[in-house]
Amino acid sequence: QVQLVESGGGSVQAGGSLVLSCAASGSLDRTNSFGWFRQAPGQEREAVAAIFTGGNGRRVYVDSVKGRFTISTDSAKNTAFLQMHSLKPEDTAVYYCALRAGTVVAGLTEKYYHYWGQGTQVTVSS
Repeated sequence: QVQLVESGGGSVQAGGSLVLSCAASGSLDRTNSFGWFRQAPGQEREAVAAIFTGGNGRRVYVDSVKGRFTISTDSAKNTAFLQMHSLKPEDTAVYYCALRAGTVVAGLTEKYYHYWGQGTQVTVSS
């Protein structure tokens, strides 16, 4: 079993920055996939970014955040971060961290993730 705890959400003005953290504990494998997803009111949850902790640490992003968001992990590879810059009102959502343990690269595919955090609210005002 894996537990994920997110932190770092909050309220910022457009153009501002936030950093989200996702601390994983429990039965992590030597390699894992971390993903960040978000859900705005009245909308379906969508993928934002993902990173695979094995190999070359492949990272992928949804087009709407490329160049503004960066996903990374700490040296122990059990905490994932989402650095968000140049935030826009349309980035307002509850952000969820997700994890798939093992060698399968989950990428931006929600159904591949097994564990989910509780979510953290990000609000961007214009």
